[in-house]
Amino acid sequence: MFDLKDVAARMPDRGMEESSLDLTVAATAKTILRLEGVNKWFHRGTLRNAHVLRDINLEVTRGEVLVIIGPSGSGKSTLLRCINFVAPPETGTVIFLGRKWTKDNVPLNPWARMRYERELNLLRCHIGMVFQHFNLFPHMTALQNVTLGLTRVLRVPGRQARERAMAELDRVGLGSKAKSYPSQLSGGQKQRVAIARALAALDPELIGGILEEMKKLALEGMTMIVVTHEMGFAREVGDRLLFMDEGVIVEEGPAREVIKNPRNERTQVFLRAIL
Repeated sequence: MFDLKDVAARMPDRGMEESSLDLTVAATAKTILRLEGVNKWFHRGTLRNAHVLRDINLEVTRGEVLVIIGPSGSGKSTLLRCINFVAPPETGTVIFLGRKWTKDNVPLNPWARMRYERELNLLRCHIGMVFQHFNLFPHMTALQNVTLGLTRVLRVPGRQARERAMAELDRVGLGSKAKSYPSQLSGGQKQRVAIARALAALDPELIGGILEEMKKLALEGMTMIVVTHEMGFAREVGDRLLFMDEGVIVEEGPAREVIKNPRNERTQVFLRAIL
């Protein structure tokens, strides 16, 4: 999923462990991701209660580029965080390559919980994300930020992880900034470090600017969910477009068609404001 404004993520066609996926489904299913009745609250049960996602039902097919647009606070970024359980939905089901994930199926047994957490790490390894504020550790260099996930999550040996991380930084044009700290980088450079970090374990071929890289990945058949206000990118690369507002999917359809002829009044008002 790539969120140019907020978050980005991508889902490669790579198998997970047998314990976590039905490999037959993973190999043949047209639908790679499905959300059923997903709801998310913040500060639930308090005076600050906010129902940020409301009964979201969504399917993403293999190789599809799904673009999500909407005003700030509409739930776009939260939706992405729910997909790979960075922020688990309170109710509803996330199904990725045949494996169902819900907040209710977290085991209570400590050993089963450890296995669940390992499988959850595998899920997150297969759905890479780049965040709005990049979430780089300020006390770590660019190279250390990219290396961390490889060593901690994938258990890649230190030397091999550093070589892999350096290769990713080179690919996004930041090899010379490997020893720089986030405070020494521009906003665009921070985003490229975040992309290198998210994709290091997925080994993409990144060439050129961020949008061009994403276009290339789309042409190669990568499944992507993109939150953006870049309507040129949405029109050129997006297969399908969703407009979200107040936690619900207000309108969806072929990207070019929705941008050119939005049917819902809220979609029309939003597009007029940004086009």
